[in-house]
Amino acid sequence: MFHGMEYVYEVYKEQSFSKAARNLYISQPALSSSVKRIEERIGVPLFDRSTTPVKLTECGEQYIQAAEQIFSAQRRFSGYLDDTRMLEAGQLTIGGVGMFASYILPPLIAEYKRKYPKITVSMMEESQPQLEKLLFNGKLDLVMNYQEFAQDVFESCPYREEHLLLAAPQQFPVNSSLLAWRLSLDNVLSGDYLAERYPPVPLEAFANESFILLRPSSDIYQRAIQLCSRCGFTPRVILTLEQQLTAYNMVSTGTGVAFISDTLAKNILPHPNIAYYKLDSNFSRRIIYFYYKKNRYISRAMEEFLNIACREEA
Repeated sequence: MFHGMEYVYEVYKEQSFSKAARNLYISQPALSSSVKRIEERIGVPLFDRSTTPVKLTECGEQYIQAAEQIFSAQRRFSGYLDDTRMLEAGQLTIGGVGMFASYILPPLIAEYKRKYPKITVSMMEESQPQLEKLLFNGKLDLVMNYQEFAQDVFESCPYREEHLLLAAPQQFPVNSSLLAWRLSLDNVLSGDYLAERYPPVPLEAFANESFILLRPSSDIYQRAIQLCSRCGFTPRVILTLEQQLTAYNMVSTGTGVAFISDTLAKNILPHPNIAYYKLDSNFSRRIIYFYYKKNRYISRAMEEFLNIACREEA
């Protein structure tokens, strides 16, 4: 009764026979017939087709749970076979939020593929909550993230530190009184600014400026509020955005000041209209990790990727 379960699972995932058929590269009538045959073998329907989108029946929910357990067992056995083949075949699926998926993961994956060209690597860009869910469900092997996942559920491998900076438009008058704290782009790119001889900017100097922050659930937002509160003010937020890059671009237009990571500053073309400032390391320093689920089988493909990413970085 689980022969053809990938068809049922795709319909469940897409909540649509037509979308699932496109993903599977078969016609919708062929997909509908295949699912119908499975339902006839079971004796009860798996989907309620009277709703849009289609929904699982109670039996369908149990079927999907069993199918996911079978998929998980298949992945574990596939991982074992990968080991025996000495990385001559295998798959690795890595997830990350937009910043990491855009700037950090691509060169790491490229290096890994040069060393192990026969391993199929895929990358998924999602929100942090969705990444954690996908990692827990076994849809992802590794996730790069800076916010801590549940330690009783996930293991972690530290990748490296990153630090937050304050980015301000050059034309803001406040910059003229902060020349002693202003960082050159070379300071930022080389990481020299982390040395003790470069003091953190007195953030209270920006108390009357307009701030561009990320969404309240983000790690950067929480750190920004802590940094400002420590300096005795609440930031006047004029924009709340999803992505650091968008905030950076808004700073370049003179809209307001923003907190960005040195990861972003090191990976994009510099803008002449932006001034950078160091922040208090107690709140601006954070660790980037690779997470994987506890007690899962660690394939050679995963192990070798972590060797390249974490140990060589260290």
